[in-house]
Amino acid sequence: MSPSTDLSFNPLSDAFAQDPYPFYASLRAREGLTWFEGFDVWLASRFDDVTEIVMHEKMVRSMDHIATAEEIAVQKRAGNWHDMPHHSRFVQFSLLDSDGEVHDRLRKQVFKLFTPVMVGKLRDEIQAYVDRLIDGLADRPEIDFIEDLAAHVPGHIIGRIIGVPDEDCPQLRVWSENIVQFFDIDRSDERKELAERNTTEFYHYLLDLKAKRETDPKDDLLSLMIEAERAGHMNHDEFFSTAMLILMAGHGSTIDVLGSGMHALLKFPQEMQRLRDEPALMKTAVQEMFRYEAPLPFFHRYCTEEVEIGGQTYPKGTKFGVLYGSANRDPKQFANADRFDVGRSPNYHIAFGRGAHFCLGNHLARLDMDIIFSTLLKRFATIELAEDNPVYKRGLSVRGPEALRIAWRAA
Repeated sequence: MSPSTDLSFNPLSDAFAQDPYPFYASLRAREGLTWFEGFDVWLASRFDDVTEIVMHEKMVRSMDHIATAEEIAVQKRAGNWHDMPHHSRFVQFSLLDSDGEVHDRLRKQVFKLFTPVMVGKLRDEIQAYVDRLIDGLADRPEIDFIEDLAAHVPGHIIGRIIGVPDEDCPQLRVWSENIVQFFDIDRSDERKELAERNTTEFYHYLLDLKAKRETDPKDDLLSLMIEAERAGHMNHDEFFSTAMLILMAGHGSTIDVLGSGMHALLKFPQEMQRLRDEPALMKTAVQEMFRYEAPLPFFHRYCTEEVEIGGQTYPKGTKFGVLYGSANRDPKQFANADRFDVGRSPNYHIAFGRGAHFCLGNHLARLDMDIIFSTLLKRFATIELAEDNPVYKRGLSVRGPEALRIAWRAA
């Protein structure tokens, strides 16, 4: 198929970072999907199209199903994904980017620690940790909500689940951010070197931690995975790939949605007041934060056979870009889609994905957010924005403020 709806835009521009939603609206107004040469992908922007693609039985995440090893090597070189030995082994292959039996087998080994019941057992521990963080900040009239508070919670909690010592958790964030940055559209040699070097450091750290757990097992995910490897349920590379993915997934996206969630409350002060008046709305408010600003707004799929999407036929091997950020603002699915509504119900957003790749850590992320925002609203009588226009991260694959300065006054 020859592209017939070419698109020219710069997803790395400041304008797109600050407000991508007018662009998403223009995409939804087009007929069918839209070809974006920059990613060699057909973009799906409407909720129905995105949902159809991610739920389609002929769609996969990995190119292994549609191309030979030689063809994949050519594709990787064209995208500057080549010559990254550790990144290739542990990041380019993962639970997230696998399908079928491999995906199901790996997910089964770690799923049990991320069920609602298991995550719920962490509530008191998370609450105590958040209280200590806020105690250390409460006397300051102004903070950077991202750097001073939000960035310290997700990685610390996921680190404890996996078995990472508390003092090492800040380093995990550095590794995670430097590795994940290479997934966006800018794949310069400098960013490539940064991703590979940090993956190598991360791998050697986990090697040492695994060796300690093999002789001194704990009640943590790392020890559970060691047993799974010994039983033949995962190999060496799958072990470290899965550990890295869980640690990385537990960092950036939750930090981003904490930041954008707080920004939304500040932009819609009447909604913050609703939460103060009706604390029981916090669960729906957290879901609305994910809908309103999906922290991971772009994913991809490949079709393993010819498929029809939105009335158009696409050949085997076609790459689709699913824009969760756009789908979650589709007015055909959500009334007043550009309004932030803490009581929105129902709210069948797609920020966590759908189907086999539904976000493994969604219960933990939502619990972190519930505790953080509930605690802040109880402890501070006023919370206000202390800067005019917070700067958002650039890129098609991430969504969240780089910093968010807030002023507060204790209750």
